Amino acid sequence: MTQLTEQAAELLIAHRAFATAPPGFVGAALDLPARTPPAPTPPAPTSPAGRVRLRHGFLAPHGPHTAVLSGPPSPGLDICLARMTEDLELARPLLAGPGAPVPDTAGIRIGLEAGLEGGGPLGLSRRWTLAHTLAPVLAAAFANTPGAGWRSVRQATRRHLPVLPPGAPRAAWMTYAMDAPDPRGRTLRARYRAEAGPDAPGLTRHLRSLRPPVAARGHLEIDVADHQPGAGWRIPVTIVATLLDDPRAALEASAATAPLIGEPRLWERAARDALTDPLLATAARDCFIAAYAALARQGAPRALRDAVADYLERYVLRSRTPADDILDRAAAQA
Repeated sequence: MTQLTEQAAELLIAHRAFATAPPGFVGAALDLPARTPPAPTPPAPTSPAGRVRLRHGFLAPHGPHTAVLSGPPSPGLDICLARMTEDLELARPLLAGPGAPVPDTAGIRIGLEAGLEGGGPLGLSRRWTLAHTLAPVLAAAFANTPGAGWRSVRQATRRHLPVLPPGAPRAAWMTYAMDAPDPRGRTLRARYRAEAGPDAPGLTRHLRSLRPPVAARGHLEIDVADHQPGAGWRIPVTIVATLLDDPRAALEASAATAPLIGEPRLWERAARDALTDPLLATAARDCFIAAYAALARQGAPRALRDAVADYLERYVLRSRTPADDILDRAAAQA
């Protein structure tokens, strides 16, 4: 393989960052506690090791006690949720039962189209900005991995992130990818300058390993929600897809989150304080109300609207998250 230079790697990262397309398709991936490492279902000669094919997507191992259920890009939220629900039922025999411990790294990722070139309502730049300003708000609203003073241990690893990285989307993603340390603490930029950077396949592997709140994977990947109990995974998928893809809801979410861009230590506050932080609580309330109104306008199924309303009333309007339920139970047992 031809060795890449630093400049060639930057160009390749920027080129691959986004496959522009109008909003519409929705995908999701769930990290779930696994009973045993999934075994591939033959015949699957082209499947990666350990991947189990389901009706729509697949289940793949992610560590000794975690599996990832990944659905395909689906034409709309309703179809995405239906496909994921069906695959989840098919995967049940390989998953741990209710009450099984969930690793702190477990989360819910949502894939959305990148948007169109330019700055209009469907523009990539606008969607990139909104995804980033929404990210700490939704991370706070879906906090569910308490420990060591945090409501989300998972989000605490992001506590030093800015709300919005500087630069246009391709440049911002390229800079992040080049300067993000690998597990050994080395950055791509430093490796290339030491003439030890990866070739093109190695660069692809590095990019796949990155887990920022908002990633450019051709599409937008939004990774802000901790694992939710039961069928609660539907709520983050619904809220993210609705706030990004419904034009009116997107405008309302932009207005609700724009004042947070200059707030100090916002990711730290989202991970530690969640919705007990007044500014995050206000933004979350406005965003959930905007999403619920959009679902009503779209004629979304009543059961889904009721589930969103229940989360809004049970948690967001009370400045609580599922992490607070866990902390309350622990305090009662102490």
